[in-house]
Amino acid sequence: MHEKERHRIILSAVQEKPVVTVQEMVELTDSSEATIRRDIAALHVQKRLRRVRGGAEAISPPQFIGLAGRPFSVNETLNAAQKRAIAREAVNLCTDGEPIIINGGTTTFQMVHFLTGRRMPIFTNSFPIAEHLLKHSKNTVMLSGGTIYREQNIILSPFDNDVTRNFYARRMFMGAQGLGPLGLMEGDPLLIQAEQKLIDQADELVVLVDSSKFRQRSSLILCGLKRIATVITDDGIEDREANMLETAGVALIVARKQSNDKEESSLQA
Repeated sequence: MHEKERHRIILSAVQEKPVVTVQEMVELTDSSEATIRRDIAALHVQKRLRRVRGGAEAISPPQFIGLAGRPFSVNETLNAAQKRAIAREAVNLCTDGEPIIINGGTTTFQMVHFLTGRRMPIFTNSFPIAEHLLKHSKNTVMLSGGTIYREQNIILSPFDNDVTRNFYARRMFMGAQGLGPLGLMEGDPLLIQAEQKLIDQADELVVLVDSSKFRQRSSLILCGLKRIATVITDDGIEDREANMLETAGVALIVARKQSNDKEESSLQA
């Protein structure tokens, strides 16, 4: 990742929460600790943030606390071809007229390109997913209520009495920060709370994750493997990871990239 992009992510992170640690920035940018410390020092000299022990803070403290994790704009550039292939397989599971839930995320967002010719009720907490479907499809779209978190392009509410409880779906499609033996992992308590409500409204949970997510971990568990009906991933999945899913009774679909996926990925890079 180029220095300019790292600086943008770091500055965005310190505007989302009071203090961001060096380790959090390492995870956000996939950079070394030494690189992050140099970035913090440079931005401190430029008076674009304030260096503190173990991390950094904004010059002007944020008025609104955001979510942990990479911004949507950064995530959508990572493993783009794999995500598109995974999304194609996810839409192949859908049947016209059958209600579905699509949780916000960069992999689930790719589903919109394959839903343009479909006709079904779709509930989502993703502003860009809803916007794209409204403009480019005839699907019935319902949005959840709550606060829009700009960096993740997602709408979340901590309250139980929102519209989520009034929608039923045959399947829910979602991504995650990580997937391991203990189950599906996320990086923020508010995400966990909101996503658990959505999961309760669907018969089946379909998880869309590129193979790198099997090597990522978080301290927060959203649900166990037993709650997941199907995992769709790319051909980078290892045998031990596939065996883990099989042992838990989770169906596995391995998506293969097509030539147009590779071409689009190279254009985005």
